[in-house]
Amino acid sequence: MSDEVSTGPLGEIICVRGEVFVVSDATGDIVPGGDHGVYVRDTRFIDRLEILIDGQHPRPLVGSSTGPASATFHGYLPLPDTGPDPVLLIDRRRVIDGSLHEEVALTNRGRQPLSFEVGVRTGTDFAYIFDVRHGRSLDAVAPKDADGGVRFVRADGVDDLLIKTEPPPVRREGDTLIIPCRLPVGGSSRVCLDVMATDIYGTVHPGRRCAAIQRPAARVPAGTRHHVPSVRCSDQRFERLLDRSFNDLDALKLADPQEPSDVFCAAGSPWYLTLFGRDSLWAAFMAAPFDLDLAGGTLRTLARRQGTRHDPDTEEQPGKILHEIRRGSLTHRGDLPPNYYGTIDATPLFVILAHEAWRWGLPPEQVAALLPHVEAALDWMGDHGDPDGDGFLEYIKDSERGLDNQGWKDSHDGIQFADGRLARAPIALAEVQAYAHDAAVRGAELLAEFGRPAAERWGAWAEDLAARFRDRFWLEDAHGRYPATALDRSNRPVDGPASNMGHLLAGGLLEGDEAGLVAAQLTHDRLASGWGLRTLSTTCAGFNPLSYHAGSVWPHDTAIAVWGLAASGQHEAASSLLRGLVDAAPSFGYRLPELFGGFARQEVPIPVPYPAACRPQAWAAGGALLLLRACLGLHPDIPAGRLVVAPLRPAPFRFLELRGLPVAGRTVSIRIDEQRGVDVEVRGGTLELDIVDD
Repeated sequence: MSDEVSTGPLGEIICVRGEVFVVSDATGDIVPGGDHGVYVRDTRFIDRLEILIDGQHPRPLVGSSTGPASATFHGYLPLPDTGPDPVLLIDRRRVIDGSLHEEVALTNRGRQPLSFEVGVRTGTDFAYIFDVRHGRSLDAVAPKDADGGVRFVRADGVDDLLIKTEPPPVRREGDTLIIPCRLPVGGSSRVCLDVMATDIYGTVHPGRRCAAIQRPAARVPAGTRHHVPSVRCSDQRFERLLDRSFNDLDALKLADPQEPSDVFCAAGSPWYLTLFGRDSLWAAFMAAPFDLDLAGGTLRTLARRQGTRHDPDTEEQPGKILHEIRRGSLTHRGDLPPNYYGTIDATPLFVILAHEAWRWGLPPEQVAALLPHVEAALDWMGDHGDPDGDGFLEYIKDSERGLDNQGWKDSHDGIQFADGRLARAPIALAEVQAYAHDAAVRGAELLAEFGRPAAERWGAWAEDLAARFRDRFWLEDAHGRYPATALDRSNRPVDGPASNMGHLLAGGLLEGDEAGLVAAQLTHDRLASGWGLRTLSTTCAGFNPLSYHAGSVWPHDTAIAVWGLAASGQHEAASSLLRGLVDAAPSFGYRLPELFGGFARQEVPIPVPYPAACRPQAWAAGGALLLLRACLGLHPDIPAGRLVVAPLRPAPFRFLELRGLPVAGRTVSIRIDEQRGVDVEVRGGTLELDIVDD
């Protein structure tokens, strides 16, 4: 299936591969004044890139992505005395393959030869990524002549940009390289552009050097074996969403510089194209059945950077999993630490992913090598993660430049009471207690299976946590009982109903009728927008449908709730929320963004984009894969040679088929049909199947 899509909701075209991404308008031009640019390792190396013909901008016809790392733009230049038909056609092709490469093809479809000058206008401000995000204006860097192009050098010499063209320019006029072009009748020519960006980490070289451009095939970074199974569905929108999501996860993969064979997913483009503990772990969890090496690479990459000491400046603690890695000008100057550990949830999520990867068949020797890191993470939960000893994981920043909120809703107003007051730290988040409970249960099973000590301790710890949670977190209002979002520094329940409760369903923290109570809250229209879950209820004073964490819809958040609802038997609620995300996907070219507006579907008939959302974004793409897992109800125990298939009932689609899923050296195909039920086929060995089809 083609992954070609139209322009995004803001008319922007985004190309990303590895450490390089490009944001432009639908003509292909990069224009100063917004977030357009060519970015490498958290620095914007180009903030202007325009193609001119005799000083004029071509008129656009259409621009589109042709894959995660490529795009095409078609236009023309009106000429006098040629009639209404376009004569000078301009096709611009872009690809990231090592670095940025562009080809501008010019064709004369008229009856007279043409002679003109192609101008490549370019510039840079070498802005740090968050200077761009916060709209800070920086001075342009003066261009310098270079052999075959133009060079820009940052004042401190740290960053260096070289742009070369083929054919080479005959001259430079200010910020514009001039290349003459002559076209006979019916003739074509091309101008190629290559970018070389250098920072303290080295040079990102062009991969093509003006070779003829073609649409790049999807490729997988060395060191990961990624298998995309075949998916067929009665709703082709779901097929296209999955196709796009698989490709976006590939595009966001980065190799660990310390061990390039280990690959992880960067959090998202443009703002978070780096290792994020929480985001990278969730993306790997969501993709585990399809890319087990991604899970292993993510775990090993984070294990190498697991905390070993106390450092209040970076919030590092022994056993703690980091929050993010940052590079670029602010880390060069010391304004930001390159490794920052201010996160409360990455550490239990590390244990959860280690167990999930083992259950999906990660080789025992790889699991065994991770166990010391799992034990250190569990010890952190029982010690540093609970500084006051009340039995709940909680956070308060140690550094002035640290994050006020350290769960996934990490903006300053991410945790609110119903009356709009902001919760004050230390804060114990509801979903973090669910992660901790799940991590303790899974960790106990891992330790017992591999003959390690302390397995019984963590099983008992999980039981105690569940009892404390039940006693302290549950509230009631006019809409029924529901779990609080958090406990604040005075141990008061934060009563603003929020999507956090959707994360409680899959980890075993709830019991009895509690999952049904949460399902009723999640499907009520104060949280369910019709497109997905709002992060904060419309009944709260601080609700804003375009707030980052206080009313918007995050696809990964909804997908986690769908997964939990399916796992806890709340199938109708799961199907309802799943269909909302699938309905939203076409409005975003089947690339679900980091977040979008939380407006009610019955009031606003199309999803409203959030202006600064990452796209592609790893856990938004991974969320689509988690929806597929929820539909099929896949629950593995490969060490025991067993796979449970418990599909959603009622099924959200008339039929859904997954073919060629690799499981422990075997190939599994599953078809769910509303007429014929569930059919599972295993090839290449034996696998005990437990098919639950109520």
